[in-house]
Amino acid sequence: MTDVVDADELLRRMQRSRTCATQELRTWRARGEELRSHDPGAAREAEMRGLAYEVVLRVLDEILKPGSHAMDAPSVQSGAGGSP
Repeated sequence: MTDVVDADELLRRMQRSRTCATQELRTWRARGEELRSHDPGAAREAEMRGLAYEVVLRVLDEILKPGSHAMDAPSVQSGAGGSP
């Protein structure tokens, strides 16, 4: 990557990335809800994809607004992570 960008452009790119991640999170959550009753396997995959976007959002939020999120546990329902 040889492009040189200034801080304002970098900020704009991160904000666009955050917007995209927010849209993807909503999409995967909605898809998981739709699939929950008739395809539990696909619903589980949608939940995991949504969780990945949730993590991306938390990281971008911490970069864009340091300290705005408390370092609390992720919003995973018990048993969803596969660990006790």
